[in-house]
Formats: sequence, C-alpha cells, structure tokens
Amino acid sequence: MSEISPTEWTAILLSLRVAVVATLVATPAGIAVAWLLARRDFWGKPLVDALIHLPLVLPPVVTGYLLLLTFGRRGLIGAWLADHLGIVFAFRWTGAALACGIMSFPLLVRPIRLSIEAVDLRLEQAASTLGAAPWRVFASVTLPLALPGVLAGMVLGFAKAIGEFGATITFVSNIPGETQTISSAIYSLIQTPDGDAAALRLVVVSILIAMGALIASEFFARRATRRLHGS
Repeated sequence: MSEISPTEWTAILLSLRVAVVATLVATPAGIAVAWLLARRDFWGKPLVDALIHLPLVLPPVVTGYLLLLTFGRRGLIGAWLADHLGIVFAFRWTGAALACGIMSFPLLVRPIRLSIEAVDLRLEQAASTLGAAPWRVFASVTLPLALPGVLAGMVLGFAKAIGEFGATITFVSNIPGETQTISSAIYSLIQTPDGDAAALRLVVVSILIAMGALIASEFFARRATRRLHGS
C-alpha cells in the first residue's frame, strides 16, 4: 500500500466519498420505498417494483445516458437546476454520487423490504392499539426491528457504489481529481503503457473494500435473522 501514488489515493478517496454520499442520501428514500412495498397494496405496485429494479437489468451505459438526458446541463431537470439553483450534476463528483445512488438503489431496497416484511404485524398493531401514531409505530417498532436489514442494505449499496463504472463514466466522464473513481482509474491505467502495476494495486484495493462490505452485509443479515427468530 505504501507504493500507492497520490493520484491513486485521490481516486480511492473520491470513490469512498462518492459511495458514502450516495448511500447516505439514498437510504431514507430506500427505507420509505421498502416500507411502501412491504406494507401497502396499491394500483401499479408491480410497475413501481419493476422500475426500482430496472437499473439491475439495464446496461449501465443506458442508465448513464438517461441520467445525462435528464440531469445534464441541458437535460429535462438539469437545465432548470443549473439555471435557477446553480446545481450541476454532469461532469461533477456529485453526478457520480447520483449515478452510484441510482445504480445501487435496488440492492439497498431489497434487504430493507425483506426485513420489514419479516416484522410481526401484531407488534405494530399492538402499538397502534395503545394509541401510537403511525409514524411513531414505524419509528419505535418497525424500524428498530428492521435495523439489521437496513444496515445490510446500506452496506450492500455502498459496495455496489464503490464498483460502479458504466453509468458513472457515461454521465460524468473520467476527469482525474473530479470524477475519476477507482473503476475509471483502472480503466485508464490498463490503456496506458506501464499502467499494469498501478491498475493491479487499485484492483486489490477494490477487492478488499468489496469483500469487507459483503462480509459486513452478511453479518447484519444474519443478525436480522437471529433477531426475528428470537435466538
């Protein structure tokens, strides 16, 4: 690790920054969507479920291009944000966070939804019977019981965000120091002479981060299972 260059450290730290921001911003929305899918029946629910999981089956480049059309400087939403609020996502690290958040969202939602579905409805009904408001039932009963699943989803989403490449490079390009994450840095290095050693170092870092995240996700998932079964 001592041989990692400042440029490589920049890519690593940027990847961590992007993944953390993407995960933290996506988590509240992920919890809300997971609760909606787990606890409510409504017209169009299969369509909503399909749209949420669409980034998993679409080519990442397609997702990145759609983001460019929507949030680019002249996109449907991006133009308004840039002109009225001064917010620009395209070719910025914030755009990388947006792309990573969207790509990792299905993996974030799934464990949370399963964890909420596994919470005994009788506990929620008992809290309601005692006069607790719906939001209080969720905050004091549902969410604490589903917390291991929430943590597992966050870690899994973080791991996905760390490794995201296709949507990110399409939406924000590969700008060193601004949008060049570990994945795009590896892509650049394997196309340059004598870049194999540096690429290999970043590959090792990626594997270590991903393995750590997956192990943590499995740990939280097992804790959720033990809690729900009372062991």
